[in-house]
Amino acid sequence: MLFWIGIDPRPFFKKRNSFNFVKKYEKMKKLLILIFVAGFFQAAPAQDKTMTADSAMFFSEKLYDFGVIAQGDTVEHTFVFENKGIKPLKILSARGSCGCTVPSYSKEEIAPGKKGKIFVRFNSAGKSGQQNKTVTLVTNIENPAKRQVVLTLRGRVTTEEDN
Repeated sequence: MLFWIGIDPRPFFKKRNSFNFVKKYEKMKKLLILIFVAGFFQAAPAQDKTMTADSAMFFSEKLYDFGVIAQGDTVEHTFVFENKGIKPLKILSARGSCGCTVPSYSKEEIAPGKKGKIFVRFNSAGKSGQQNKTVTLVTNIENPAKRQVVLTLRGRVTTEEDN
């Protein structure tokens, strides 16, 4: 194995006859491979434990493209998520990016393995052109990097002048 990376392993062995050298070299190669494989399999289960040790919110979609609508129309969409963690999940707050985007959600905890819904209504009155509206959720997830989730509504609002 050391030959592969350009190191001559012969100085590591006291006896220089070829038979002993080959035996020790083969043992060393097997040992290094065994250590590498054992380390690889040892690290893999630790990642799974950290993924499910807390509440975990998984969405089927985080972006909804409503296409093209006329100014004044209202778009409604329900985002569905699942708690894939081992602790109950609770949405502490949901805030739209502006007054035209209003979220509503269940105030109860979502048990592990159960699904929840977030209903979002976008009112396009007074809007025109490309729209990109967000809803920011704050949850009880312990990991600060996963505590906030952003959902997005995207589309184009046309006016009578555009037609």
